[in-house]
Amino acid sequence: MVSDHTIISIDARGLRCPLPVLRLARALRENPAAEAFSLVADDPAAATDIPAFAGERGLVYEPTGPLAWLIRR
Repeated sequence: MVSDHTIISIDARGLRCPLPVLRLARALRENPAAEAFSLVADDPAAATDIPAFAGERGLVYEPTGPLAWLIRR
């Protein structure tokens, strides 16, 4: 079981959108106790898709680098 303080890492490098978004959606679903997710991608489309996905679901997100985010429930 994942505690609410665990940060789930999602490495979506090498994946084209929408796969980074789908990886984030799966991580959210599979880790209901987790409050934070770290995602890194290298598809430029993720710069639009990840913030849009997070915003639509009421998630808080902050960039942590180029094409990298910390997403919180």
